[in-house]
Amino acid sequence: MAEPLVEIKDLHVQFEVRDGIIKGVDGFTLTINRGETLGVIGESGCGKSITAKAVMQMVPRPGKITGGEILYHQRDKYDPKKPTEVINITKLDPDGDQIRRIRGGEFAMIFQEPMSSLTPVYTTGTLIGEALHLHRMVPKTVGEHMVQNITAYRPVTKAEAREISIEMLQKVGIPKPHERVDAYPHQLSGGQRQRVMVAIALSCHPFMLIADEPTTALDVSIEAQILDLMRGLQETTEMSIMFITHNLGVVAEMAKEIVVMYMGKQVEAASTDRVFYEPKHPYTRALLQSIPKVGKRSSDRLASIKGMVPDPFHLPTGCVFHPRCPSFMPGKCDVLTPNWIEVEPDHWVRCLLYEGV
Repeated sequence: MAEPLVEIKDLHVQFEVRDGIIKGVDGFTLTINRGETLGVIGESGCGKSITAKAVMQMVPRPGKITGGEILYHQRDKYDPKKPTEVINITKLDPDGDQIRRIRGGEFAMIFQEPMSSLTPVYTTGTLIGEALHLHRMVPKTVGEHMVQNITAYRPVTKAEAREISIEMLQKVGIPKPHERVDAYPHQLSGGQRQRVMVAIALSCHPFMLIADEPTTALDVSIEAQILDLMRGLQETTEMSIMFITHNLGVVAEMAKEIVVMYMGKQVEAASTDRVFYEPKHPYTRALLQSIPKVGKRSSDRLASIKGMVPDPFHLPTGCVFHPRCPSFMPGKCDVLTPNWIEVEPDHWVRCLLYEGV
């Protein structure tokens, strides 16, 4: 039986600005199981990153969580016999000690902007070492031998943090890691900064990794190396991954389940095979049709989704996708709001085509 790690129930995130209220996330419901990978796809601005930041209690101001709950089934990393505790993350103080212990140590996030996510006055070794000092413990030893049935742990030393930092830089494919550990962000390329972000996130062996476009600035060979590193760590530590990407090829390789988002809402959720071979929502079908077909010659232009993403201050009535939908039903899609329904076992969709209206 799959063991839930994070349950997101009817999550709402809003941004109250001068021009009105933007619904960044509008009723998101999902369960992320321990040791599994969930792919989240959709156009830019659909709410993928805000959902991830809400899980970390890092929604930027003036945004705030206005409804729903995020339940974290916490297992003690250093005492497996301790019973699992359910923590409602939405009730935690974003600057409190409890969420600070969870961030970085139990939940880690690879941010989308590698150029601006690293502090420019610290070396890569210092940045990785800070995470290790705050969140990673090692078993105490007696002489040269590790204590058997150990229940006591200690923080990593400065020397150990440096060695682990060098090891992580080597794992993410940075050349000359013994030198790069003392380099500042401005001395690294964009792809190398992205890899440092990956190294920081994975260094403490988190229970869940939120990867927001983790391979955007990387070439194909390094991308494959990073994905292999994530999978290897997932197998050894039961790490869950929330993989946010525009790259449908990567998500097909990594994810067991996929959620498709549009304008802050889930429009489809199912296993990866079903999303790719039996897509139900017109938006999902349009996304898949826009993928180039390898080895297929054609004089036709690559398919694209007509129209533009609507103004978030003036969303269309009914289904928000109806102005761009090839299956638009006048008098229905522009009037009625579709429900989140299960059309097949474990295959959910938000579309009036399946409500019999």
